[in-house]
Amino acid sequence: MVKPRILIVDDDPDILDVLEISLSEENYEILKAMDGEEAIRIIKSKPLDLVLLDYAMPKMNGRQVCMEVKKDILLRHLPIIMVTGKGEVSDKVGGIDAGADDYIVKPFEPKELLARIRMILRRTARDLEANPLTRLPGNVSILNELSSRIESDTLFAVCYIDIDKFKSYNDKYGFEHGDEVIRETARILIQSTQEAGNPADFIGHIGGDDFVLVTTPDVVDNLCRKIIADFEKTAPSFYNETDRKNGYIVGFDRQGKEQRMPLLSVSIGVVTNEFRKIEHVAQIGEVGAELKSFAKSLERSNYIKDKRK
Repeated sequence: MVKPRILIVDDDPDILDVLEISLSEENYEILKAMDGEEAIRIIKSKPLDLVLLDYAMPKMNGRQVCMEVKKDILLRHLPIIMVTGKGEVSDKVGGIDAGADDYIVKPFEPKELLARIRMILRRTARDLEANPLTRLPGNVSILNELSSRIESDTLFAVCYIDIDKFKSYNDKYGFEHGDEVIRETARILIQSTQEAGNPADFIGHIGGDDFVLVTTPDVVDNLCRKIIADFEKTAPSFYNETDRKNGYIVGFDRQGKEQRMPLLSVSIGVVTNEFRKIEHVAQIGEVGAELKSFAKSLERSNYIKDKRK
């Protein structure tokens, strides 16, 4: 059984030792960092199960680290317990506002700390085992899959898939219809991968209308074209007859001005290690977001593959 991996972050080496001794009672793999910047480097380069994070630190404090982690779509699932000074109410509030999942006050009782860690690990495993809407693997599995591909030192292609104009569709047709669009997109990804991909390909659901597909460079172009063709064929069925004939729906921008919104399409950004070495998951996320954004700027469904060296 794989040991849960916990990062403990504190600028006081004595506190780090105390935390390590306390956690050694359980079957955990422990990593350590002494400031916020070092913590961010570790978080972005290694798959973790939990972070025990001191609030007051040099370079980046706990609040800043927490905010940086929670804004990353592939890392926001990572549970963080903030460690605060006794009586520092502002630290507790600041940590929770930044996205911390729990907090504990120094000096802490080791048994209470271990109980809180067990509780959060159980809750996270339960919540992220699979996306409840599509039952596809969630963020923990996605992160582990990407890390595994990087560590295996083999060629891979990661597709970041996003449904265009989904918010406008949701606003008009409602969340139940929106959920069906997401479920049908998952079906398309699964069927397309079965027909044009590899047996070992991986499909994950980041959340909302965002998906990840991990395949190999030799099949990724045909696979993307298959996904786009199947989505374009299916998309009109999501609309009523009037909107389908018009080829658009009427929506409103933030100023309340009427706009014509095109029918749903799909954008795909493809990150590969064919032409450059990828050393950590954060690289994949950054490049994927950039490519997907460019694909979304084009008309209708498109995919953009990174070929830069």
